[in-house]
Amino acid sequence: MSVTLHKGENCGFTEKVIMSPQPQKSIKRGQTIFFEIPPKIIGRMSVVGEKEGKGPVGSYFHSVVKDAKWGEKTFERAEIDMLMAVIKGAIADAKLTENDVELLLTGDLLNQLTSSSYVARELSMPHLGLYSACSTMSESLAIGAAFVSAGYFDTVACATVSHFATAERQFRYPLEYGCQRPPYAQWTVTGAGGSILSKNGSGPKITCATLGKVVDFGTNDLNNMGAAMAPAAMDTLSALFEDTNTDSDDYDLILTGDLGKLGSDILRDLMLEKGHYLGQNYIDCGNIIYDVTQKCYQGGSGAGCSASILNSFVLDKMEQGQFSRIAYLATGALMSTQSCYQGETIPCISHAVIIER
Repeated sequence: MSVTLHKGENCGFTEKVIMSPQPQKSIKRGQTIFFEIPPKIIGRMSVVGEKEGKGPVGSYFHSVVKDAKWGEKTFERAEIDMLMAVIKGAIADAKLTENDVELLLTGDLLNQLTSSSYVARELSMPHLGLYSACSTMSESLAIGAAFVSAGYFDTVACATVSHFATAERQFRYPLEYGCQRPPYAQWTVTGAGGSILSKNGSGPKITCATLGKVVDFGTNDLNNMGAAMAPAAMDTLSALFEDTNTDSDDYDLILTGDLGKLGSDILRDLMLEKGHYLGQNYIDCGNIIYDVTQKCYQGGSGAGCSASILNSFVLDKMEQGQFSRIAYLATGALMSTQSCYQGETIPCISHAVIIER
């Protein structure tokens, strides 16, 4: 049996016109999206542990927690509390309420994004959980900026977290084992950072985002994160320079995270081979969060490292007028807890955003 509808008939159904939101125009060149309506960072918050609070930029963090468990029974629960604190703190800094945030973008280092999911469970917000290892903060800013610039959301919260005890227990060995660290190892940062992006209000603007490719130069040592991630940072930074027709001198600050001392030195060499000199306007978050007396070897790592530094020290300096244009490239090593033990090398990625006054 077939039914034929003649023109003008609707079988009793009321015709309903669905109006889709009209996205704002953005321009894409190569790997880079240029936002014609740049979203602004209108609120931010950073929380770190006691060790990070004693480092060179310790005075800039909004909150330093001396108890690694934050009064909780487990380190994992403390990590959840840290992530919740930066989200709520950034919302308060933006002079908004939780009901004003239309989308939550979060990430962490734990299996199944445990910390992010448990935080989102307590907040009545649409949620996207992101995993890009230590590059998750720049990824969240890129995605959040795209959503806001396109007009799909007015206000988006972006946040990431890491904790030394939870990450080391998952990725390397039980803390109780007490294994000797090699000299090229890094120290997972206990910290979190959050940003509120909005089309309204005032604050630094995210003018474009460069989405990175997965790069693997064959490193398979779980401890040697800097060497593994440096080629990914080189690949994305080179793409950013090409797509935006800029070079290192066009930025007041080029900020990577978290290559550490060894990885940032490797990046300098790799970029020089590409014809780009990284001078004194280049720093790495992992390289500045600890000093040599803290015995953290090559420096810091973790999803909370660059997130906490960006949302405190760096944006403080920008608000004070010391920086007008920043290229922020967080970097991530995308291995699992078993992949390297099975002979796999470490795929890495880096995403970038340009932040301007």
